[in-house]
Amino acid sequence: MIRLAMIRHGHTHWNRAGRIQGRTDIALDDQARAELAMQKLPGDWGNAALVSSPLKRAFDTAKIIADRTPATDPALIEMNWGDWEGKEGKILKDDPQSGFRDIENWGWEYRPPNGESPAEVWARLEPWMHGLREDTVAVCHIGIMRMILARAHGWDFDGPAPFAVKRNRLFVVEIENGKMTPWPDQIRLEKRAV
Repeated sequence: MIRLAMIRHGHTHWNRAGRIQGRTDIALDDQARAELAMQKLPGDWGNAALVSSPLKRAFDTAKIIADRTPATDPALIEMNWGDWEGKEGKILKDDPQSGFRDIENWGWEYRPPNGESPAEVWARLEPWMHGLREDTVAVCHIGIMRMILARAHGWDFDGPAPFAVKRNRLFVVEIENGKMTPWPDQIRLEKRAV
């Protein structure tokens, strides 16, 4: 059995403004860097393999909380939001012409204009996940975590999600014989000794 622990990158100024980042390579903001510097991976997760998305917000989060440089993997890059990258989600949601939907109404085939569907994201994630050979911490993005957690929970983006992706927490999925089992509880990052 392999354990995969996923954590979402720290805040960027686009996150705080409600802008969709997708694959746009936005850096962590100063407040996020300061907050992350006071935290670390918990317990034995500090010894697990460490990998991140190639985007700097994930790479820098991994480096800060683990005190080491992560490997990167393109499979972990955020979902491509196409024409909506850089735009505010609230504005898109308020515009009936945008086609924007809440996550509970996506289905696996929902695709932003010139973007990527959840099914396409899963197609690149699945081989990566099943190629893991040791317990791994993956520092990535909410979209990536949603796809993996959706599969693990058997959720099809059709109604309220059975999970809520929060920051500074590890979301663990056990992988064995092609089956994924999510842990019921998240693990908080630990505070560093001052």
